Amino acid sequence: MTGAAPHHRPSPKVTFWSLLDDDTRCELRRVGKEQSFPARATLLRQNDLSDHLLVLRRGCVKVTVLSADGYQAVLAIRNPGDLLGEQAGLDGGPRSATLTALTAVETLTVSAAAFKKVSGSAPSTARALQQVLSARLREADRHRASAGAEAVQARLADLLLELGEEYGRPLTPAGAVLIALPLTQDDFAGLVLSSRRTVSRIFEQWRHQGWVTTGRNRLVIDNPDALKAHGRPLPPR
Repeated sequence: MTGAAPHHRPSPKVTFWSLLDDDTRCELRRVGKEQSFPARATLLRQNDLSDHLLVLRRGCVKVTVLSADGYQAVLAIRNPGDLLGEQAGLDGGPRSATLTALTAVETLTVSAAAFKKVSGSAPSTARALQQVLSARLREADRHRASAGAEAVQARLADLLLELGEEYGRPLTPAGAVLIALPLTQDDFAGLVLSSRRTVSRIFEQWRHQGWVTTGRNRLVIDNPDALKAHGRPLPPR
């Protein structure tokens, strides 16, 4: 296999933290509390009642929901700069999802009362929150639309390439990349809105073709070019 060029995606998304001005960041640091969590720690639990929000400062977390019949769906992976737990933190309702650390993480924890006070005096906070919520609605809409319009193989290939670009560790000069996140096949299935059985079957096919190597909470992209050919095309610039 020839050396694979880096997988280029659209410019990095704008995060809540990046949308704030320097004075607002300083004020949130002043009223908030910095915390550290090890990998696999639960940051927030579905259905719990609590009144704080988190800004992810380092590491990444997965957002999961447990359905009434016991199926756990992975809704998203959140990264540094993202705001977490804002819905229940602000409206006082139960947590709608569980947040689990995929890596060691650092957060800034801010009570709802302190966050609202900062928002009242710093317009950039309210604007940033509105933009984040709007972006997540669009993200959810795109996710649902792609589930009906694209093959699971395309969604899974695109997901692996995005994870490889953000969290990949190069393994060989030929371009093999280790996705350094402890994701299970159930997690991958949830992220592409498919079943574990379907995702397992695709991985088995890709293993036989030499495109990926899988293990317990470990995945290596052996042939990024092959996955690029299966992923959804990038929008025209």
